[in-house]
Amino acid sequence: MAAARQDPGSGPDGGVRFFCTAGRGLEPFLMQEVRARLAATQVEYISGKVFFTTSSDLNMLKKLKSAERLFLLIKKQSPFTVSSARKGKILNEIQKLINDDPGSWLDTISIWKNLLELDTKKEKLSQRASNPLKRKMGENEIIAKKLKVEEMQKIETTHKECQLEKQIEENALEQRDSFTGQETLQEEGCQNDVGKAVDAHNQDDLTFRVSCRCSGTIGKAFTAQEIGRVIGIALMKQFGWKTDLRTPNLEIFVHLNDIYFVVGIPVFRIPLASRTYIKTAGLRSTIAWAMASLAKIKPGAFVLDPMCGLGTILLEAAKEWPSAYYMGADVSDSQLLGACDNLKAAGLKDKIELLKVSVIELPLPSDSVDIIISDIPFGKKFKLGKDIKSILQEMERVLHVGGTIVLLLNEDHHRLLKDCREGNSPLSSKGSHTHEPEIKKCLNPEENTGTSEMVPSSHETSNNTCLNKMSPFGSLVPVEYYKVSLGKTEAFICKYKKSHSSGL
Repeated sequence: MAAARQDPGSGPDGGVRFFCTAGRGLEPFLMQEVRARLAATQVEYISGKVFFTTSSDLNMLKKLKSAERLFLLIKKQSPFTVSSARKGKILNEIQKLINDDPGSWLDTISIWKNLLELDTKKEKLSQRASNPLKRKMGENEIIAKKLKVEEMQKIETTHKECQLEKQIEENALEQRDSFTGQETLQEEGCQNDVGKAVDAHNQDDLTFRVSCRCSGTIGKAFTAQEIGRVIGIALMKQFGWKTDLRTPNLEIFVHLNDIYFVVGIPVFRIPLASRTYIKTAGLRSTIAWAMASLAKIKPGAFVLDPMCGLGTILLEAAKEWPSAYYMGADVSDSQLLGACDNLKAAGLKDKIELLKVSVIELPLPSDSVDIIISDIPFGKKFKLGKDIKSILQEMERVLHVGGTIVLLLNEDHHRLLKDCREGNSPLSSKGSHTHEPEIKKCLNPEENTGTSEMVPSSHETSNNTCLNKMSPFGSLVPVEYYKVSLGKTEAFICKYKKSHSSGL
């Protein structure tokens, strides 16, 4: 991990320093995404957060799919040591983060303001470029006004012999000068309003609120309200800002736990994980996108979700990789109706085909599908039991040799596929945290491509033999898996490759 104390807001290469929150287990996906999508550098992570430096604009940052929220980094440092005798000292140390280094706060605020202003300018230019007809109409109006002025000037020159007409002309000129003066005053007033709006981001008129989360030992010693109050008072005294808990210009995000102390500014009010193109939410969109990214979808590929539900996985995949062919299947009328509504809302109705069929009776030829991505239902509502074997065998049948399956499994299903009766050796895990003595995990945030590297042990040969035997669908070879959080429960994103014909 990089040094705890770093120039906030900007990186040494001239880029801007950000961090994103991510669901537990999705940090490897987000690290890989910011490198690929944003050409990010200095990529590192702590549990639930990924830090990076990039020169990308807000339009590119909005495209991040595996992140929950995006923040501009103000401070990141080691946690405070908590003891009952030092509670007052900790509060003083928190205040010093503001009082002893006001420049870093103001620099980050300036970067935040510049990002928003640049994004607004680009949006206006985009709107002008997208409305050429409106712009042409405006140009025609200007030409018409010029012609009218010229015509009026000709008329005025032919009526100069009449004194009355001269007086009328003089009065008209006075009225015109008066009107022009009123216009100038209005323009100056408008400019002053704009100036005040800009100054509100820098000077005393700026309003703010502090959102604080405390966990671990410090969360037991202090409430989030106590920490937030201390930081808020320090900001008001140092910069003269005013608090506004409902509609502030600026929000300060603070997170303290036993591992780190992080302060940032939310870049967007709406979380990145809240997809505007999904009408009815099903599976978490970040999980769905991570599964699709793991499948490595290529142009022209045939992608199937045989238990599609509301179609979230297919939506995320088709939005990101539109050159593939997508098909979803489900036995539930209500789920298919919801999926159809989602496809219409996302503008993907012609891109994804939906079928009402059972996952164990797919109307597809053997070896005809390139990629299968699916969330295997679990919980009290879904008791698959022994049916899991029939489901996986049918998936195996329609998948061609060399094809990929990516599944979201609960712990029971994952254990069923993972257990080896002849010796409890683990699968090759690239995202989970295993404590097995045979496998050592090596994770380097700067060199890591988004997954942890597995170092082979002396048991490698016996492990590989065991992996082939333990699968209930023999032609599918496990590649990697990631343990992820679904809120109150945990699940596993598992990837398999079909090595040979199943013969079914």
